Amino acid sequence: MIYIQNFSSISSLGAKYDEIVNSLTAPYSEHLTYRDDLLSNGLGSYFGVVKANLPDISKFKAHNTRNNQFLAYCIDELKDTIEPLISKYGKDRVAVVLGTSTSGLNETEIEIEQYLKTGKVSDTYHYSFQEFSSPSEFVSQYLDVNGHAYTISTACSSSARALISAKRLLQADMADVVIAGGADTLCAVPINGFNSMEVLSHDRCLPFNKNRHGINIGEGAGIMILTKEKSELALVGCGESSDAYHVSSPDPSGAGAVEAIKMALNDAKLTKDDIGYINLHGTATKLNDAMESQAVSTLFGETTPCSSTKYLTGHTLGAAGIVEACILCYLLKENLDLPMQDFSLDEIDDTLPKCGLITDKLKSKTPYMMSNSFAFGGNNASIIIGKV
Repeated sequence: MIYIQNFSSISSLGAKYDEIVNSLTAPYSEHLTYRDDLLSNGLGSYFGVVKANLPDISKFKAHNTRNNQFLAYCIDELKDTIEPLISKYGKDRVAVVLGTSTSGLNETEIEIEQYLKTGKVSDTYHYSFQEFSSPSEFVSQYLDVNGHAYTISTACSSSARALISAKRLLQADMADVVIAGGADTLCAVPINGFNSMEVLSHDRCLPFNKNRHGINIGEGAGIMILTKEKSELALVGCGESSDAYHVSSPDPSGAGAVEAIKMALNDAKLTKDDIGYINLHGTATKLNDAMESQAVSTLFGETTPCSSTKYLTGHTLGAAGIVEACILCYLLKENLDLPMQDFSLDEIDDTLPKCGLITDKLKSKTPYMMSNSFAFGGNNASIIIGKV
């Protein structure tokens, strides 16, 4: 069994543990921020914005990005757990596996804009800001550890894949401790890219609502400290698949998603009846919500409570897997009411297969919860977290 010694996240839900718990207990609360400075056409949208005071990491000159500041914040919240583990197992036995889809691309956008205005390159800009390796290199340097360190970038499943990879490192005895998670920050390239594909909503996103228009983008990060030492929470099962149906659209049959979910259940040695809640990928696009409701309905019918929390956080892209996995941890550890799906602005899309969307207050009937992450190219990941 792979155990979660501690966890931390940062998103529009908040940064501190109690702040996030309070946000999760307020149904239909609004956490997204309207901005009109990120789209090249001058239009606005709603975004999940991190508003916390972030640590100064300027001494890490090659990695001084907002993306890495998020990770530093989460690490600082977990120092009391991490430092004794480093002392116990040694620096060489602490690995770092992170996920991201943009790394420090925002800093590159700022630098290009500055260069076009002045014709000069900033002394503080480093090309390494935008490299995918930067988050894992930075965290290794920040903690002064020497174990395996790498970053996974599979678009919106990146940090879920990081958790799966971390689990395998521990099972293969290639590490005793793995710092796993990921981060993504708001930047213009993916935001305008989603807008060009006509899947960006200019209103608040409405997962599984009849008149949903598409996604809202968010930023965020999360870290889990994984070991084989017994703890209250565990990463009990993982599943993954790649259906390669289309470069950006999911397979409407949901076959790849079903395969990933089945693999996670088999890995955890659980049945569908053991799952008390599913945090859906639920992006609020027409195609994703249709595919996922089909997949969940196929496996679980409409008896397993489920919802998407992206109307609270926005779609945090490569960080979505870890941000939503941490949401499961908050729910399990504090025995919170499950997040209801928000139909306060519109009605449920009754053309979708019924899949147990939560519309009333209830708690999980079991100590096991699942989170789904689906990405471009049909890259599917499903993880199960349990209170043991």
